[in-house]
Amino acid sequence: MPQSVPSLPRRVARMLRTSLFAQVACALVLGVLVGKLWPDVATDLQPLGDGFTRLIKTIISPLVFCVVVVGIAKAGDLKAFGRMGLKALIWFEVASTLALLIGLLAANLVQPGSGMNVDPATLDTSAVDAKTGGGSLPSTTEFVVNALPTSFIGAFAENSLLQVLILACLVGAALLHLGHTKVPQVLPAIEQAQEIIFAIVGFVMRLAPIAVFGAMAVLIGQYGLGVIETYAKLIILCYAAAALFIALLAVALKAVTGLSLWKFLRYIREEMLLALGTASTESVMPRVMQKLRKAGARDDAVGLVLPTGYSFNLDGASLYLSIGTLFISQAVGVDLSLGQQITVVLVLMLTSKGMAGIPGSAFLALSATASSLGAIPAGAVALLLGVDRIMDSMRVVTNLLGNCVAVFAVSRWEGALDIERAKKVLNGEHASGPDEAAESFGVGIPEAQEAPDAAKEAPITPGAPAAGAPSTSEVPLSPAVPAQPAAKESATEAH
Repeated sequence: MPQSVPSLPRRVARMLRTSLFAQVACALVLGVLVGKLWPDVATDLQPLGDGFTRLIKTIISPLVFCVVVVGIAKAGDLKAFGRMGLKALIWFEVASTLALLIGLLAANLVQPGSGMNVDPATLDTSAVDAKTGGGSLPSTTEFVVNALPTSFIGAFAENSLLQVLILACLVGAALLHLGHTKVPQVLPAIEQAQEIIFAIVGFVMRLAPIAVFGAMAVLIGQYGLGVIETYAKLIILCYAAAALFIALLAVALKAVTGLSLWKFLRYIREEMLLALGTASTESVMPRVMQKLRKAGARDDAVGLVLPTGYSFNLDGASLYLSIGTLFISQAVGVDLSLGQQITVVLVLMLTSKGMAGIPGSAFLALSATASSLGAIPAGAVALLLGVDRIMDSMRVVTNLLGNCVAVFAVSRWEGALDIERAKKVLNGEHASGPDEAAESFGVGIPEAQEAPDAAKEAPITPGAPAAGAPSTSEVPLSPAVPAQPAAKESATEAH
């Protein structure tokens, strides 16, 4: 008998039950509606997004530590690890500088602030002080010194990724120096802790739709949709410049690795939508690390390049800062010379490196740039207060994709990327069900209810793969990473 096709309502209900992407998309739409219709109620939903972000942040530091230590210990080559870090920093600097130049070029061509004729004396600068909390960006020396931990526990307590990275490198180097014979239990213990952390990530990610709903409702409730009309020219310019930069990233990724950025974007669509909804790349960092590892990037490359990029590779922020500086100058009627615009690039190259994790960092960087030029009133930064939150989506997408491309590129240069595995994963050949996200996050119907009848009834021979599972011969391991036991591999690379 032919199998009956489920009705449309049942298919929709099943998708909402099993697909994280569908759940987050619905939460996004509901958040916009609630923010538009009931703005007073929407502002009270802030704890939904904040609570989710807090839970994710508690996981990031121990996860980075475990991944980096295990990666160094398994790779067995500390010199290669240092070489990888140097190449990552060079990539970050080139990418950030390119983003700054694209932003300046776009702002000069389109002139988004021309004709506004704003009097800086009429602007309320106290709002900028409230946004930044009266803080300031660290100098280059302070940034370097602050990256060095003063306490092993303090680095984790303060959630300082650079400090955690340094500690992880030291521990990984110590494990290599001592060898497995002197400390045979340490590395397995760290690997087991890593598995526990990834399990916690799966639990927390079930709350993602609630977080997106709350964050979007607050955004629309506070700023409304009218701000888009007021700053339409600036918003369109920033997003168009970001699209151009992402297209260049796609070309670079194809040239270096042969991989498609668009297929990768589809591969991380759930994480991307979540990052857009919560306006935070930190909220998806654990899951993106897991997906990059599954896509063939070696542990040490993922553990080093991605977290470092969160502090050094803010491509979206660089685009926004360069366009924002020229927008402000045009709005107040200041014509910046070529020399002054070069100064803008040089200042932003330095200030953008200390932005991560600082409240109101974009306004602090803009204020520092305005002060260095001496021609733009620092109070004019208040012009961007109304539109800053709208720009978060552009910054999040560009930052996240820029860091992921950096992982693939640096991994490829260091021989730490399994190209064949990456192509298969991005082509969807490793998916065991209609929606990978449901499987990875533990969302949806139990596997027994979804598996085909043949898979349910087929006996499982010890040592043989289950029905429908990919053969281990089809999944080549990176040559520098020793094969793991089957149970552990399925746990670490569950997707």
